[in-house]
This record gives sequence, structure tokens and C-alpha cells, in this order.
Amino acid sequence: MIKAGIIGGAGYTAGELIRLLIHHSKVEIDFIYSTSNAGNNVSKVHQDLLGSTDLVFSDVINAEVDVLFLCLGHGNSKAFLENNSFSDATKIIDLSNDFRLDAESNLDGKTFVYGLPELNKEAIKKANYIANPGCFATAIQMALLPLANAKVLQDDVHINAVTGATGAGTSLSTTTHFTWRDNNFSHYKAFTHQHLGEINQTVNMLQSDFKSDINFMPNRGNFSRGIFATLYTKYEGSLEEAKQLYRDFYKDAAFTFISDDDIHLKQVVNTNKCILHLHKHNDKLLVTSIIDNLLKGASGQAIQNMNLMFGYEETEGLKLKANYF
Repeated sequence: MIKAGIIGGAGYTAGELIRLLIHHSKVEIDFIYSTSNAGNNVSKVHQDLLGSTDLVFSDVINAEVDVLFLCLGHGNSKAFLENNSFSDATKIIDLSNDFRLDAESNLDGKTFVYGLPELNKEAIKKANYIANPGCFATAIQMALLPLANAKVLQDDVHINAVTGATGAGTSLSTTTHFTWRDNNFSHYKAFTHQHLGEINQTVNMLQSDFKSDINFMPNRGNFSRGIFATLYTKYEGSLEEAKQLYRDFYKDAAFTFISDDDIHLKQVVNTNKCILHLHKHNDKLLVTSIIDNLLKGASGQAIQNMNLMFGYEETEGLKLKANYF
């Protein structure tokens, strides 16, 4: 049984992380650190956990835990680690964007491995420090990796992706209020979203001669959770050849599936799955990718990485049924 610590326990990703870890057969949660909630029952904040746990938020950190999850706002993980020391044996999984880019992956001798299991499984198994990918980045990379790996990306990539309201976190803003979000739809950070950095990094790692643009239009949906992403690019092969590329690339992936039928969000919400669908129109290949932004896009993937790091079954604690109805 490994002991886990969580830093920043009040947000959506932390709530899902706690929900999954309290039912994980190999994990005991040692502490959940939150200065603003210290002394409060976890179920006071994460009300879906009432009756599931008696854990209490703490303002004390155990530096000897086996694994530490950082569920802090972007930019805060680096500062936290610079001001707090942990055992050399403590494995760290950061869910922010602080260490995802190669140029930012090192901190005081700690090198963070990019934690996309479908790309870096063997490196993750040997790693002590993981940079968990972004939610949009996960959905989009899953759609792009087989093409980049086969060196067949030869033109601009056009992406349109919609995320649920939980992607904005728990802090209120103009665009997260119910009255604004309900029956509404909008885009934001057109062509400049922060996840483009890690997407381009991965594509260029697999296909170094790719010089075209990845055009990304992120959208806010009026639903709570999930990401529905579509992308298209020129592709010279047949649809069956494309499907074979994807099946071959993901043949050992525990949570990634290729569907011959059209796909929809309810197939993945509350799961760690990514489901992909391919469609050919003239010289263009359309790829649809769906994930739960809080699970495969955040906390579920973090646990998937933890399982790999400690030599557990990759699916341990993640055999979840979709909220289909």
C-alpha cells in the first residue's frame, strides 16, 4: 500500500483524484493539503464524497509520502516545490502546465517526463517526476499521434474542440456563471491556446519535418464535463489505411479505442477512455476525439501514470462505467 499526498485539494481535478484514490486498492491517502480548508471535512467541499470518506483537509505536509499529486493553479507548482522539500523517494505528478515543455521540465535536478502514456509509457515507468498533459492537449494529441508517427502530416491541421464548464475550474468569472454559460456557446484564445505548445512539441518529436500550422479553435460548451474535438488535414491514403495506422499505434493502449461508428460524449464521461473516429472526405481525413476532461484529461490520467510508475496494472482503480443515460 502506497501513501499519497495531494496539494491543493479543493478544485475539480482534486475532487476527482480523491474520488478515485479512496477506491484504489493499492493507495492510502495520507493527507490532502489545503490552507483555506484546513480542518474541514473533505466532503464539505466535495459533496459527492459524503458517506465515502472521513478524510479532513490538512495544513500539514508529510514529506515522506510515496507519491505527491500537485493540483495547483498553473504557475504555482514550481513555486511550491521551490519552497517545500520532499524525500528523494517521493514520486511527484504535477497536474499543472509548469513542466510540460522540454525547456521547462527541469527543476533543481528533477526532470519531469511528459505523462502521456500512449506516447511515453516506458519512460513513465522509470520516471520519478511526471508532467501530466493538459486536457485539450490530450484529446488533440490522441487524434494526431498516429499520423505524426507515420510521417504523413503534410499540410495544415485545423482543429475545433469544445470543453465543458469544469474545464474552467471552480473560480467564478463572467463566462463560468450559470446564467452566462446556459444555452450559450463561444470560442476563446483562438489560435493561441496554451496547450498548443505541448501539442506542437509532441508532433515535432515524432515528425521533425512537420512545418505546417496547427490551427486550434477552443470553444466553451454549455455542459459540465467532456471534450469533443474534431480535426482535419490532407491525407493521401485511404480510410482503411488510416484506420490501420491508428489501430497499430494504439494496439497496446489500455484506454484508447477506434470506433467505426460515429461517437458522442456520453461514451466517455466518467471514464478514463479516449475514443477516436475517422472519416475520409475527398483528400481530407477527419478525426474525432472524445475524452472526459477531468479524468483522461486530468485526474484519471494522473492515476494511470501513477500505476505505471509503481508497476501496477495500468487500469487499476480506473475501470469506470460511462454516465451513458
